[in-house]
Amino acid sequence: MRAKTKFAGIWRCLLTVACTGVLLWFGTGLQPWWPLLWFAPLPVLLYAMRSSWRGTAVVAILSWAAGGMNLWWVFVHELELPVFVAASVVLIPAVVFALCVLLFRALVVREAYWWALVSFPAAWVSAEYLNNRTSVHGTFGNLAYSQLECLPLLQVASVTGPWGISFFLLLFSSTLAMGVYLWRTEPKLAVHVVFGGLGAVVLALILGGVRLAVPEHGPMVKVGLIASDAPGNRNIADAGADTERLFREYAAAADKAVGQGARALVIPEKVGVVVDPETRTTDAFFSALAEKTRAVIVVGMVRATAERGAQGRELYNEARVYAPGRAPLSYDKQHMLPPFESQLKPGTALTTMEETSGKWGVEICKDMDFTPLSREYGVLGTGLLLVPAWDFGVDRTLHGHMALMRGVESGFSMARAAKLGFLTVSDNRGRVLAESRSDAGGRFTTLVANVPVDHVQTLYLRFGDWFAWVTMAVLAGCLGRLSLTRAA
Repeated sequence: MRAKTKFAGIWRCLLTVACTGVLLWFGTGLQPWWPLLWFAPLPVLLYAMRSSWRGTAVVAILSWAAGGMNLWWVFVHELELPVFVAASVVLIPAVVFALCVLLFRALVVREAYWWALVSFPAAWVSAEYLNNRTSVHGTFGNLAYSQLECLPLLQVASVTGPWGISFFLLLFSSTLAMGVYLWRTEPKLAVHVVFGGLGAVVLALILGGVRLAVPEHGPMVKVGLIASDAPGNRNIADAGADTERLFREYAAAADKAVGQGARALVIPEKVGVVVDPETRTTDAFFSALAEKTRAVIVVGMVRATAERGAQGRELYNEARVYAPGRAPLSYDKQHMLPPFESQLKPGTALTTMEETSGKWGVEICKDMDFTPLSREYGVLGTGLLLVPAWDFGVDRTLHGHMALMRGVESGFSMARAAKLGFLTVSDNRGRVLAESRSDAGGRFTTLVANVPVDHVQTLYLRFGDWFAWVTMAVLAGCLGRLSLTRAA
């Protein structure tokens, strides 16, 4: 009998690990199927409430690690991370998940059911926020990005930032688990808990739907995005003849986009290298093109300063902006991707342009993994952000679409042109208005589309990460409640 019970317990562990692992595997990753993540934590939470804390810890770690292995190939082969670094990227979130589940279990055992309900999402969001404040990768890895296609939930970011999306996502599983657990012994309380938890989630979705239904009012601008994934163009062109050749080819593609009505043109990040003082020649070339086409042109390049004695050259990942009748502007990327960009010097300033349609701004690729920088543009009233970028091909959906959330949070539309990625035009609701793979058009791919220049004030823009601080206060309350009571 004891052997039979032990065998059943092992199968229950394995089934829990398999269920959560599979749901997490397909609910996150490079192309997440967003509905699955709503249910991914549920098997572990149900297991936790009827098992020992040791068993719960093991099952939680194995479940989350199994699902997190969906990006192992990307970490090791695409990003070329050392195996031990890739392993830490998988295991650390698994340990955090286990701690969140253990807190949930401990409060359930102490019959602090309402505290337990919010403890799981509050603990996870607190960890996400602290990671965002300390990591060189910003918000990358947040569960909120799995929900980019769930547009009503995405609108929550306009109030709470990404933190509210993760919270409501995990509150759903926490609510279902509590409802199942309480139904046999305290059905009335189970109904109250389910009504409270699911009611909050449904309300968030309804408010998101209302926001989506509100029409935009800004003037429309036609943007042209251009990229080339042709052999020889995927990497950074060498300084001199190679860069000059590629610039001329992009200029020819820009002429075609202007012929289709484009008034703003975006060329990807780090197309080639320009060494001072040759920057003046490049500026003259693109300024003449801007005058000819009457379009604003944003060009991504690596700019090397003139040598400064023993200090040598300084390198910048730069977007230079050319507009008819105006001197060139420049924006230096502020958030570098280690180790690939560790030799580049980060910038510190914003770059904006006052156009007849409204205010335009510029960021570069990884800058949009961080909420504060985009929020600074939002505070200035930016209605359209022009973003040169460069992805890894395999991550074109995941990383290319992460930027959509910045527009929802800070109230601007976006035009993003990436090598080995997507050409994407989106509005301030996170809706993709037009999109094309950068390798869809032969040697050069061009996308021309209308985009509203419509800056909207959001609560997140005004109050910042207030929701993350609320979740940390809730977590502190949960820990305080835990310390004051013993297990029943």
